[in-house]
Amino acid sequence: MSAAAGGKAAARAAAFARRKPLFEQATPAQAGYLSEVLAGYRGVPLSGFMPIRTEIDPRPAMAEASAHGPVGVPVITRPNHPLSFSRWTPETPMVAGTFGAMIPEHNDFFEPEIVILPLLAFNRRGARLGYGGGFYDRTLAMLRARRATMAIGFAFAGQEWDDIPLEATDEPLDLIVTEAGVIEVGTSV
Repeated sequence: MSAAAGGKAAARAAAFARRKPLFEQATPAQAGYLSEVLAGYRGVPLSGFMPIRTEIDPRPAMAEASAHGPVGVPVITRPNHPLSFSRWTPETPMVAGTFGAMIPEHNDFFEPEIVILPLLAFNRRGARLGYGGGFYDRTLAMLRARRATMAIGFAFAGQEWDDIPLEATDEPLDLIVTEAGVIEVGTSV
């Protein structure tokens, strides 16, 4: 295991522990700021995510956005490859996918221009600590090679952590949204 990978493994364990109490104290209004951000992009194809474990829940904002344009969720179709995105609405029949995240029972794939990402930790420079599979990094690299693609990290404010170990393949976030507000990448505390 490389030094960077070892550092990330330790950081992930600590980040999971920090996120658990944030999840336990979450209110139903946790996606309010995400809804406000997405309102400025009505009709733009986007993807959210189906929360698992102690992730913040973007579904209320996704449901609002689905009334104005295509909204999808990530689907792992093959290991070590970019994600695919299948159309989703609040009425879409769902089944368990890889890693326990729910996916549409019948896929209708498309490419989003905005990707809302789950994460374990973030900093104000746009760094994101994910789960280690590299799915979102590969996906963002692919999408950004084709067209402008905005990556929005969605997390609890308490998941901010300045010292995130990075690797050359880590794709940056363009914006971070929490239950407490919107963080422009590059701003100081």
